[in-house]
Amino acid sequence: MKSFANFISYLFHPLLIATYGCLLIFFGLTNSIYYAFTPLKLKCIITLTVFAFTFLLPVLNMLILYKLNYITSLKLENRKERIFPLFMTALCYFGLFYMVYDLGVWPAVKLFILGAGICILLTAIIHLWWQISAHMVGIGGMIGVLLALSYFLQLPLFAALSLCIILAGIIGFSRLFLNSHTSRQVYAGFILGCFMQFSLFFLAQSITFV
Repeated sequence: MKSFANFISYLFHPLLIATYGCLLIFFGLTNSIYYAFTPLKLKCIITLTVFAFTFLLPVLNMLILYKLNYITSLKLENRKERIFPLFMTALCYFGLFYMVYDLGVWPAVKLFILGAGICILLTAIIHLWWQISAHMVGIGGMIGVLLALSYFLQLPLFAALSLCIILAGIIGFSRLFLNSHTSRQVYAGFILGCFMQFSLFFLAQSITFV
């Protein structure tokens, strides 16, 4: 069971959630405009760019910090050691948002990136005093985006939402089983991610999300 919990924690690492989100939006939501009206080449370019900015760059940053002995482990098990890498990761997200802001990318994707950056920034700030589950912030944010798309675009996303909710339960269980977080930290992370992403879409509802 411990091996399974570790596998889930690595597979759904917070740094991978944005990439999974793009894959889901562009290739999984077959009843949406994002799937039907986005050229395959553009889907791949956006997804790879998101992967580079939200996974490769943060990982490279952590490797540099590890080599400089700023952090003692790449797993960032120490709460205080997570703060600076989280701030740097948030900067990567905001940099990505700045880069795609004037490009012909769906506004919903831009909001998704911006919301993820805000969630990571808030996670970093919270870590100054208290540890919160970044895994649950990530999957909670994904669910928040799907809820927003379903509500504002009237898309029937029951299957995608059900899958993500089940995954959230599995991820939360894994983090608890590994004693990485308390139940309060898991629930707080999920609520933060879901609330922030949905709220961002709600505040920006004057924008045409398509």
